[in-house]
Amino acid sequence: MANIKSAIKRNKQNEKRRIKNRIYRGRARTFVRNAREKIATENLEEARTATVQAISALDKAAEKGIIHKNNAARRKSRLMKHLATLEEKSA
Repeated sequence: MANIKSAIKRNKQNEKRRIKNRIYRGRARTFVRNAREKIATENLEEARTATVQAISALDKAAEKGIIHKNNAARRKSRLMKHLATLEEKSA
């Protein structure tokens, strides 16, 4: 436990930020998981909408600095690659 006043304040700030960041990180994970599940079921329309939602959530998390922009770009790229293979199968 911190004894110095500035360290106590820093811990409070870190805890607040951690809770805020959890919301966006968790939301991004959820949308990505949903998109992967929709792609696995091979329903093209649902997969497209889920992928768009996942990309939006990843962009928001990256914009707020919760995840690195390259991390978001990598995850989006992987999702789009899976979606593209699904579109090729259905075409």
